[in-house]
Amino acid sequence: MVVSDLLSKCVNQIELNNQFNIMSEEIPCVRVPTTAGERTRTILAEQGLIDTVHEIDTTEDYLYIPVVDSSAVPDRFEIVTHGVTSRDTPTTPADILGFDPSYERLGEIIIIDEADNHKAREIADAIIESDIPVKTVLNRASKVSGPHRTREWEVLAGEETETCHREYGYAFRLDIESVYFSPRLATERHRVITQVDAHERVIDMFAGVGPFAVPMAARGADVVAAELNDSAVEYLSLNAEQNDVVNDLHVISGDVQTLSDTYTDWADRLIMNLPHSAHKFLNTAVRLAGDECVIHYYDIQHEDTLYKPGIEAIRSAAEPNYQITVETRHAVRSYAPHEYNICLDVRLQKRWFGSFLSIISVYKCIWVMPV
Repeated sequence: MVVSDLLSKCVNQIELNNQFNIMSEEIPCVRVPTTAGERTRTILAEQGLIDTVHEIDTTEDYLYIPVVDSSAVPDRFEIVTHGVTSRDTPTTPADILGFDPSYERLGEIIIIDEADNHKAREIADAIIESDIPVKTVLNRASKVSGPHRTREWEVLAGEETETCHREYGYAFRLDIESVYFSPRLATERHRVITQVDAHERVIDMFAGVGPFAVPMAARGADVVAAELNDSAVEYLSLNAEQNDVVNDLHVISGDVQTLSDTYTDWADRLIMNLPHSAHKFLNTAVRLAGDECVIHYYDIQHEDTLYKPGIEAIRSAAEPNYQITVETRHAVRSYAPHEYNICLDVRLQKRWFGSFLSIISVYKCIWVMPV
């Protein structure tokens, strides 16, 4: 190392030491070898003894864990006074408002749902003033509506409605004004995605910008993603590219009901995430289903009849050609007072005698038809 580089390194180290000395405090700490650090930290945490206001310090050989009450520390641990830094606690909207507001994060967009205009702007101002990384604050101005499932938004701060949302390691670019996307459903999407195996044939019947389709393709499935909204199709294609799944994800722009006969009897798995309207597409789902197929069927239902309408609708569309087995039924989230967004995971298994009876029925009609 040349002298100038060595001097520069020393100067930088001195500056860092000076900053540390200014910010550090001499407080009681438990000193343990680094090899025993995690075990010791767990024991102290279980007893509520760790001082969370200060940072844990690490040297080459030891870990210094700040404690709130040195007299309560078990005798087997060594107590020393050591200089540690205070935690840089970020300012939250709750710190500013005095109450904890409800909001969702979508990339660098914060979404709130507040009917009181004055309170909505108060919350937006606090979010902008806080340490949350945010460019835009939006307030829901309408319910989801129309064939593209979009809604109106009130922009409370910022201007940009396009963002990049990250979910379980995948990046989704979207414009919330022109497409449907709910960050609340991330856990539910992950539940379904992790069921998919490599080489499965999957059709996402209402794909949006790809939060189901993209991760499933990344798992090695052969995915067909149908979407009616032109704007969502553009983002879906972009997200397939930026997540490197172009070769495993076939994007189809248009109504899933118009899918070609190429996909008849094709799918091992169908995603039907279109609450309120999915039942209208069950005949198409049955046409697309292979000999054995799992349908993930989403619906909105009253708490008194959460699952029965969906199960009956699936049976009506699929029987007698398929045997129906409901593998999972659960409420995904509360949707409205006494109403829930639910999911049915239903396995369809082809009954060959059912198909045979259908053929016999057709021939019977032709046989008795008057000439």
